[in-house]
Amino acid sequence: MVAQAQAAPPARRQYTHREILEVMSGLMLAMLTSMISTSVVGTALPTIVGELGGQDQYSWVASATMLTMTVSTPLWGKLSDLFGRKLLFQTALGLFVAASLVAGLSQDIGQLIAARAVQGLGVGGLSALAQVILGDIVSPRERGRYSGYMGAVFGISTVAGPLLGGFLVDTDWLGWRWCFYVVVPFAVVSFIVIQKVLKLPKVRRSTSIDIWGATTITASASSLMLLLTLGGVEFEWNSFWTYFLAALSLLMLALAVVAERTARNPILPPRLFRNRTFVLTSLASLFVGMAMFGAMIYLPQYLQIVKGLTPTQSGLMTLPMVVALFLAGVISGKIVTQTGKWKIFPVAGLLIVAVGLFLLSKLHVDSSEWLIGFDVAVLGIGLGLSMQMLILAAQNGSELRDMASTTSGVSFFRSLGGAVGVAAFGAILTNRLKDEMADMLRAAHIALPGGGEVKLGSPGAIQQLPEPIKHIVLEAFTRGLETVFMVGVPIALIGFVATIYLKELPLRGSSTPPPAQKPLSKDDLVLAGLLLELIAQRIERANGERSALLTAVAKMAPPDGRTERERARSVAHTVLRPTSRALIAQAVPPQKDLVTGGISQ
Repeated sequence: MVAQAQAAPPARRQYTHREILEVMSGLMLAMLTSMISTSVVGTALPTIVGELGGQDQYSWVASATMLTMTVSTPLWGKLSDLFGRKLLFQTALGLFVAASLVAGLSQDIGQLIAARAVQGLGVGGLSALAQVILGDIVSPRERGRYSGYMGAVFGISTVAGPLLGGFLVDTDWLGWRWCFYVVVPFAVVSFIVIQKVLKLPKVRRSTSIDIWGATTITASASSLMLLLTLGGVEFEWNSFWTYFLAALSLLMLALAVVAERTARNPILPPRLFRNRTFVLTSLASLFVGMAMFGAMIYLPQYLQIVKGLTPTQSGLMTLPMVVALFLAGVISGKIVTQTGKWKIFPVAGLLIVAVGLFLLSKLHVDSSEWLIGFDVAVLGIGLGLSMQMLILAAQNGSELRDMASTTSGVSFFRSLGGAVGVAAFGAILTNRLKDEMADMLRAAHIALPGGGEVKLGSPGAIQQLPEPIKHIVLEAFTRGLETVFMVGVPIALIGFVATIYLKELPLRGSSTPPPAQKPLSKDDLVLAGLLLELIAQRIERANGERSALLTAVAKMAPPDGRTERERARSVAHTVLRPTSRALIAQAVPPQKDLVTGGISQ
């Protein structure tokens, strides 16, 4: 009994609805800060890279943030186990704001990429720790109700961000640099709110950090990202650098496995990969990330370059996707809370994502705005049904001690999918764009001065190109983006297959009965009875001197004027000894004497 009491985890504090909303206000405000910055920049990226370095650098600017966000996500979760959720959450917020200011001051594409990389570190912490903290304070059964609020933040930021970004870029006296500065007031307010309302219990934890795990995981992901980003652009696919980076990524992955198996507190505990739910939700999240970020990063290029929309109009065109994503997330969350059934939503969501990407691949230069809006709305429904539900399923299928690692792990694979998707889709678009323009220029018998290539600047500069070069560029972009979206279709279908094999475990929560305790064995019952008898004898033989045992037992009796020794002896006689005999009798039931008919003692 003593051993079981020591091994039992501490009781989990039950937060009221009001307390949860107060904590959620701080989380959502910080998430809004990072998401608005990302969505603001997403709309402005075609203009930014056009002014600083050319459209061929587009994937680099997007990939820098995705890469550092990916590799840092599991590390933030582990560090929060060691140093506290609140401290790490505020640290991530401060890092994000500082990097945003530096990005706004960038004078060339290299400085911008470096600042975006640091910015990704902060985004990784905010996105991972918000889900970890939510998992700490809300049971899985009730989490669907609150995950809808997270979806609302995503929706608001995705609506407000593109519109705000378009307004800033289109306003001459502001410009694209304010896309980075605009997050500062949001961040200051969110920091103050978090400091005031986020009150988490202090938990004593180990202070060891998995340095080798963090290093090898980061090196493996970084090598893969460099290969996908630079391959076919800075060096040929069949070259030394291709094989070197691929071998380095595999080597670091193997070393990461060894590091995690031997670490005292691994970033991604190996036991997680023996959990079927974690493996399948991570795999599905990987493909969701590839499809989602690949589509959202390159959709503004189609809208602004091919369709000739302004950044503000481009932001408005994403409104159907955001509204659909928000409604799908909120409605599915409420249904999960009421019914406890969740599997149908990620299964249907991944299938709808595949349909949405297929529809986007059919867009062309003359596609109407109504058709584009319908296609992106279909994609938004799929994303809204799948994103939060995959995290919910992973958290519900994990042990409470692995909550942070599980959440960070799933977020890591989703971010990794996004980073790989942005890099891979960028490589596909760049190579397809180059080949298509070269083929169409040859077919039109157009020779550029010096035999060079068409210089692609900002969307506005592309619209000013003379005919027929402008038509060739727009058609090449359309075909390249068609390939990008089409490649996303089988990726989403693989994620769909992974969700089919998920086992729908009952959601933990107040409406779910606690698991039955394993009954004590006969040996445990006898041992417990003998220990209580020993304590009773020690109390009765006490010679009047005070002891910790005497004081502890005396507290079991009400203070009624008797001495401490008298109250302790009363407890020993009326509580300890009867309990001792009952435990021993339960282990060895008394047997009836066949001769006397009585009960043998």
